[in-house]
Amino acid sequence: MSAPRWIIHLPTTLTRLDEVTALAVALRDSLGHLAVVDFGETTLSEEDAQFLRTRVFCDARLDGAGRCGRSVTHDGPCAAVPSTEIGVPADRGHPDFTESVSIRER
Repeated sequence: MSAPRWIIHLPTTLTRLDEVTALAVALRDSLGHLAVVDFGETTLSEEDAQFLRTRVFCDARLDGAGRCGRSVTHDGPCAAVPSTEIGVPADRGHPDFTESVSIRER
């Protein structure tokens, strides 16, 4: 029997699904080199409904190439390389997949 895996629950002050999805993408982009984090299993939930989870990444198995890094709602074939389709467009005032995210203390 293998040891149980641990989950990090990371509350945010964000109030919209597209904003927290963009944060999940930014975290994957900046910490994706860490083999101890399984970003394919990333899910999001509202604070008071944590039993209702929204998957962020497709994570389907690829033939000999790991797992799909595209959005869970992607069109076309799966791919190991993340796609820019996840995120919030810059014209809406939030960073998207191709821009850096600034996190500042209050």
